[in-house]
Amino acid sequence: MPATVVVGLQWGDEGKGKTTDLLGESVSMVVRYQGGDNAGHTVVLGDETFKLHLVPSGILHPHITPVIGSGVVVNPAVLLDEMAALEARGVSTARLRVSAQAHLIMPYHVALDSAMEARLAEGGIGTTHRGIGPAYADRAWRTGLRVEDLLDPDGLRLRLERLLPGKNAILAAYGAEPFELEPLHAAAVRHGEALRPFVADTFWLVQDALARGEHVLLEGAQGTLLDLDHGTYPYVTSSNPVAGGACTGGGIGPLQVDEVLGIMKAYTTRVGSGPFPTELDDGIGRSMRERGREFGATTGRPRRCGWFDAVPLRYAVAVNSATSIMLNKIDILSGLDEVLVCVAYEVDGERIASWPVAADALARVRPVYRRFPGWHEELADVRRTEELPGNARRYVDALEEMAGVPISIISVGPERTQTIERRARPRRDVAGRVA
Repeated sequence: MPATVVVGLQWGDEGKGKTTDLLGESVSMVVRYQGGDNAGHTVVLGDETFKLHLVPSGILHPHITPVIGSGVVVNPAVLLDEMAALEARGVSTARLRVSAQAHLIMPYHVALDSAMEARLAEGGIGTTHRGIGPAYADRAWRTGLRVEDLLDPDGLRLRLERLLPGKNAILAAYGAEPFELEPLHAAAVRHGEALRPFVADTFWLVQDALARGEHVLLEGAQGTLLDLDHGTYPYVTSSNPVAGGACTGGGIGPLQVDEVLGIMKAYTTRVGSGPFPTELDDGIGRSMRERGREFGATTGRPRRCGWFDAVPLRYAVAVNSATSIMLNKIDILSGLDEVLVCVAYEVDGERIASWPVAADALARVRPVYRRFPGWHEELADVRRTEELPGNARRYVDALEEMAGVPISIISVGPERTQTIERRARPRRDVAGRVA
């Protein structure tokens, strides 16, 4: 069976963790394909809430093999802490596998991230200070360390001896403290010994699962509009959350993907700096934040909230070849007399309906809204489409028409059971046609 990719269609935080957990019954492997511990996937099971950062969401299903792919940057200390926290709550991490080729986030990456953001001050990107960007930069410079290096203490020492003087020189230029070789090396070796049982050649792990006819799900972090190439540069992440990133970071070929499930909220949120045309700095925006619990799972930062924006939706559906959509948090809009959707922009007196990727251009646009009547009914107990209030159904139908692909799943709450299976999820054949 070919693979399914779960990808965010907005600026991240769309609910990919719940989606992956929801689909878990039908898959045998969940592969995280990019990003680092700057991501946060929240899964609610009954009275328990799990906030996952590096470990794939499939860890909560005992039959799933969770895999951290080669496209992820791994802070070994953070990963080990997350694994220990899961074990303490009764969740076994014995099945977890980590790509030997995944790059490492070292302590000097974290220090560099913070120092660079501090130097930029108000002009900063708004990073999570987790060292993600510097680690990906080292990968591109071909000076990075990989998980496999942790398993070779002598080789690791040689590499650190070559790398550390340059890193310390950069840190000194930013006025930050340098790192000493011995404690850095000793900590890395300890992490390597702890992770040794989990390190694998995940490429063949994934390929062998597909060859056996198993269903593999690939989950990304962040979202399309934060993609390094396709997002609002420079206010983006340092990797490729789009579906194409699943191939490079997860170790599969394009023709092995037959479903791309796009995830979006019924409104829009964004964390950190960067343009946000539909942002609401008023009571409605604050209500969305409070009712939707819009605070970062990783940093706790409040998310910026606003009306749904259909202009980047069309772009995100196209760049990901999305076959269908899961719509999350429509329940948060209950109680509003009116719900707005941005359907176009005005910029310099001209109306445009296409997405201007450049952040400078996007910062100048004014949203053009289409208004929909709201609904006041609570949706937490709704389990069928026909049980939704009429205005909520019309809102979903309108979003589906704007997206150009089916909205197959609707979420009406954080728990796995608070879900409506609205339509069958279409898949693609080997020629790329939607079946």
